[in-house]
Amino acid sequence: MSTALVLFRRDLRVTDNPALSAACAAHDRVLPVFIHSPGEDGEWATGAASRWWLHHALAALDDRLREKAAALHLRKGDTWTVLRELVRDSGATAVYWNRLYEPATIARDMRIKSVLQAEGVAVHSQNASLWCEPWQIATQQGQPYKVFTPYWRNLRPQVQASEPLPAPRLPGWCKLPGNLPLTALELLPRIAWAGGLAASWQPGEAGARELLEIFGDDAIGDYAHARDLPARHGTSRLSPHLHFGEISPRQIHAELDRRARAADAKRRPDIEPYLRELGWREFAHHLLYHFPRTPVDNFNPRFDSFPWAPADPAAIERWQHGRTGIPLVDAGMRELWHTGWMHNRVRMIVGSFLTKNLRQHWQHGARWFWDTLVDADLANNTLGWQWVAGCGADAAPYFRVFNPLTQAKRFDPEGHYLRRWLPELEQASPALLHEPWKDQALLRRSGYPPPMVDLGVSRQRALDAYQSLC
Repeated sequence: MSTALVLFRRDLRVTDNPALSAACAAHDRVLPVFIHSPGEDGEWATGAASRWWLHHALAALDDRLREKAAALHLRKGDTWTVLRELVRDSGATAVYWNRLYEPATIARDMRIKSVLQAEGVAVHSQNASLWCEPWQIATQQGQPYKVFTPYWRNLRPQVQASEPLPAPRLPGWCKLPGNLPLTALELLPRIAWAGGLAASWQPGEAGARELLEIFGDDAIGDYAHARDLPARHGTSRLSPHLHFGEISPRQIHAELDRRARAADAKRRPDIEPYLRELGWREFAHHLLYHFPRTPVDNFNPRFDSFPWAPADPAAIERWQHGRTGIPLVDAGMRELWHTGWMHNRVRMIVGSFLTKNLRQHWQHGARWFWDTLVDADLANNTLGWQWVAGCGADAAPYFRVFNPLTQAKRFDPEGHYLRRWLPELEQASPALLHEPWKDQALLRRSGYPPPMVDLGVSRQRALDAYQSLC
């Protein structure tokens, strides 16, 4: 009777899980395992908001496995040491996992795979999170892509809607002593801040499926336009579920394609703009795999000599907590603090304000997002911050400085988003909501701060700093 270990990481689902399906098909017994080993992630250990999500996602996965007459075996410690113990105690002849693509994880997995195979244990790794592996897409010269559009032009023909793998039948559950309670992993933050996360999200496969159905029923039909409006639920909000592997790009693509084909021809939604956004996610992983230093190094080395302003802890803290005096920036940062998520367009605006109007290094923003986003993903976080700072691959030109005032008037003209996250300005007139600094009495009465910088003057200083590189 053969036994296999299935090591769950960020593939916290039962449906369309290649490693779990392969193990169930080839072995008489399986042991689903999750090993908490944050020290192995180096300086990018999971942030506080993501730990909250992970706690609830693991609980949801365990519930899902129990529906299959199994359960999730929890351990913590060094991955190699724990795996070796589990192999010994279970008599497993094979270990299965789905691949991850962070530099530290790749190096660890390669070491573990080599040692296990040397000891006679088979190791099988699968792709569960991407349409194509990062090494499968290359330029005609065999080089990695550095610009998204030609990358997507290459990738898109390879992306076909295909049926996801069904949830497998677990042939037999191998149960071992020493299983830890979920609380022993100590993932939950000890601050009331997590209450906003609980009110905003349902981690797990069921939550992912529900959001996909809502998106497919409504928002996908107007996605190309509504995705830019922060006051509307015009995006899928699936990013944290994708990050933790509670749903796969293949599942999303298959469902949206099915709905598009079933719709009346006159009302058939165009799913291509959304698929292109998933393509950006693939591009981020492509870049991280081929350029593993980019989470800490500028992709464009010219920016190594950029004259960033000296780190200003007080200014950074005001930005972090939504007290800059610029309404759209503050609304975005408060949405992030309360929900662990921020609308994508607003992410670009708050990033531009930090790196250009305040001229603080993009790493300050990347670190804050890493700790406060429930969808904090090293590949996407790195691409996003280097893009908005102007120093990344296919980046926005540095001289493109998002003006939060004009952006708010264009994408939140009636102020619904601003009023939701800035209660002190809820009673402000429409004329003053976007520019409350024009009425000093309003500022005194509401307690809302005056702007910490002049948008025009700070923009020009940023452009002057950029000229020093030319």
